[in-house]
Amino acid sequence: MKNGIVRFVSLYVFNVAVLLLIGLLLRGVSVGLNALWAAIILTLAALFVKPLLRSAFRKSAAKSAGDRTKTGEKVVQYVLVYVVELIVWVLTVWLSGVRSSSFWGYVIPPLLLLVGWVVYDQIDDKLHAKAAQVYDAVHARVRGGSRPAASAPASPTPETRETAAARDELKDGLTPEQRRMFDELG
Repeated sequence: MKNGIVRFVSLYVFNVAVLLLIGLLLRGVSVGLNALWAAIILTLAALFVKPLLRSAFRKSAAKSAGDRTKTGEKVVQYVLVYVVELIVWVLTVWLSGVRSSSFWGYVIPPLLLLVGWVVYDQIDDKLHAKAAQVYDAVHARVRGGSRPAASAPASPTPETRETAAARDELKDGLTPEQRRMFDELG
């Protein structure tokens, strides 16, 4: 449960920042304080919808892997992710107080969200570790005791992470994100 809360809060804060940036940069988009509600919608979509679509894409990619080149696969993947971002943006506009009054107000924000989520994926591990430390500190204060904060483990190199992830995926067929979702459930 702790992982779920930490992940939700860190992604929520990041989505609020991206939404406020979209509201500042685009003239046809009005965000304001509605960013607080809209970020909940975006965060839930990022945590639940995107992994489902990603796994569906990987299954279809595995079936037709012989027909694709790496570049073609990346282009298709980016187009599909943009379409998902567009759907999420339309839902955000529809379900929150965010307003878009122009064609470009519907086309450009999903692109900015896509860039924002790429950046978030790059800093996710560091942000998750810091948010977990804050969560533990607050939890310790609420309980009344002050247990010593555990130091964060040394971060493995990218090669080590990729090798471990590939080894784990071979064992159970789950991607690291799917495994993390299962860990958060129980």
